[in-house]
Amino acid sequence: MANHKSAIKRAKQNVIRNLRNKAVRTRAKNAVKNTCNAIQGNSKEEAIAALKIAIPIIHKASGKKVIHKNTAARQISRLTRHVNALA
Repeated sequence: MANHKSAIKRAKQNVIRNLRNKAVRTRAKNAVKNTCNAIQGNSKEEAIAALKIAIPIIHKASGKKVIHKNTAARQISRLTRHVNALA
């Protein structure tokens, strides 16, 4: 456990940030999963709707530095490619 006052404060901040980041990461993963499920169902309308919901969520996660910007771009690119292939 931390001994200095600043280290104790830093440890508390890390716990709070960890919970916040975990929530953002989980939300992004669920959005990707929902889009993948819509793609698996071969329903183009549902897939497009799910993708429109997922893209801003993924962008926000990368904007908050929870996931890397290249990871976000790769996920969005792959999902978009799969949705476009449903036509």
